[in-house]
Amino acid sequence: MWGIGVSMEAFLAAVAERTPAPGGGAAAAAACGLGAALAEMAARFAGRDDDAARAAGLCAEAVRLGRADLTAYAPVLAAQRLAPDDPQRPARLAAAKAAAAEVPLAIAETAAQAAELARAVARAGRPGLIGDALAGADIAAGAARAAARLVEINLTEAAGDPRLARARAAVERASG
Repeated sequence: MWGIGVSMEAFLAAVAERTPAPGGGAAAAAACGLGAALAEMAARFAGRDDDAARAAGLCAEAVRLGRADLTAYAPVLAAQRLAPDDPQRPARLAAAKAAAAEVPLAIAETAAQAAELARAVARAGRPGLIGDALAGADIAAGAARAAARLVEINLTEAAGDPRLARARAAVERASG
């Protein structure tokens, strides 16, 4: 994942490859991390050490989730490769999609926290860093929307799943 010994160019090239991962989830996690990093920078300049530490934690969580996303969808692909007439295929596919929703949901919720924190830092921080903090909030909000979309796609056939509401709530919080 980008930022862990991998250049931005290499990460973007990896996303563009004709491979299942990294994909939208890892990209959303990277965006979440960027949003949190901008909040951390603005908080550091403002001497808001607690906010900077919280933002650093969110950034680290985004990296962890980006790594986790690299393998989160593999069971779905494996289930899709089962023969269409395999009696286990529908259950395995449903279970794999349900499990695959966990990582993007965590990304959406982490991104919502990053966006909220970045907006708070923009309000209370140094005037010269408002743009950076708000850019962080906007980037994190975009990450929340992208990750929530992945949750919705994975849970298309599970309309009553409470994680759909959690994903929507994360987007609302991230949007401010």
